[in-house]
Amino acid sequence: MYYSVRIWRAADVGTPIVFMSSLTSLPTTASHLPLGPARFPTRPDLELLLACSAVGTQQTSVSDLQRQVGAVRDWQQLLGLAEHHGVIPLVYQTLRRVPDAIPAETLEDLRLRYEHNARRNLKFTAELIRVLDCLDAHGIAAVPYKGPLLAETVCGDITLREFSDLDILVRPADVPRAKAALKDLGYSPNSPFTPAQERAYLKSGYEFVFDGPAGRNLLEIQFAIVPRFYAVDFDLDAFFECAVPASVGGRAVKTLCPEDLLLALCVHAAKHAWIRLCWLRDIAGVVQALPLQWDLVDRGATELGIDRILGTSLVLANRWLEAPVPDSLLDRWRNDHEIADLCNKIAQQIPSTEQLSPESLHYFRLMLRLRERATDKLRFAFRLLFTPSVGEWSVVRLPEPLFPLYRVIRFFRLSRRLFSPPAAE
Repeated sequence: MYYSVRIWRAADVGTPIVFMSSLTSLPTTASHLPLGPARFPTRPDLELLLACSAVGTQQTSVSDLQRQVGAVRDWQQLLGLAEHHGVIPLVYQTLRRVPDAIPAETLEDLRLRYEHNARRNLKFTAELIRVLDCLDAHGIAAVPYKGPLLAETVCGDITLREFSDLDILVRPADVPRAKAALKDLGYSPNSPFTPAQERAYLKSGYEFVFDGPAGRNLLEIQFAIVPRFYAVDFDLDAFFECAVPASVGGRAVKTLCPEDLLLALCVHAAKHAWIRLCWLRDIAGVVQALPLQWDLVDRGATELGIDRILGTSLVLANRWLEAPVPDSLLDRWRNDHEIADLCNKIAQQIPSTEQLSPESLHYFRLMLRLRERATDKLRFAFRLLFTPSVGEWSVVRLPEPLFPLYRVIRFFRLSRRLFSPPAAE
């Protein structure tokens, strides 16, 4: 059985970049939730993308697929959209069922992209096993997270999920030993710190990114789920205690229990404002494929103060991708006006190349809105404003006894970015 999800503790890092679109519309084809008075026009390419990505897509009849395919007029636009959302393998898997309904050059393009992704995934899986073997030989407990393991778990096929790196959780105390062990495999951190900076980073960061023989930025050794300033205090020790057996590439591993995995994926999607469909597909896949104890999921979200994040993630996964979420939870979230409004706004976002930085006022307001408890809003705001990281360390080098002054530097740097008027076009 799986154990209760406990309050988790994390650390912090600098400021990742996420991508936000100009507001275009996603169709509202899945059935259950009335998202308020707004009604969005449907687009055939988006409807087909959602149909290919839904967890029940293999049950879609050939005639329904042919109807949806027949409505698409711009196949290059659909390919670009599928690539951006990270669902090319799922689109190819679905559309090859109706080859005569698709332009031959489009199906061939999809096949080539699918095969390229499959080869890369197999290569990365072999590298993951090599890294896990190395960590295991050094007595370092490691839990693979996302990557090929999630592909096997939620898709049942390692070739059907796109990923560009490998994520492995280790305990914070094991990070120095993990770095030393990985050096023997040819890995090196791509952002080296001074000893003093590394000690500070382990209290506030969440991952070290490594370059290795198989590529740059390939490996992420995570000692938390999200940066500390997000004020979602996952208990990593509880993750390791509740880890369950799994298999990746034929190798036995331990991975997050289903409840922990679902909450972690929901927080990850929220951190990036749900701007890519692949993150919602991961969530829908976990809901469909794994034996979740929903009372533990609900309790864990309440303890962490992320019920709004969980609700928004699962409402969207249910509505767009047919995730089988219990009606008792959906009914509660249907009556939450904040969740309904968030879903409406997310439904209008199709990511493009416009960037939204966590140091922008827009992002700051969104993250505040995602939290239902005033204390969590305050903790997020305080930590974001006063937790220095790489940006501050690069501005000026201070000796370790003066590190508290970085908080002041952080406050003035971020305040200027958050509250300065936008630059003129």
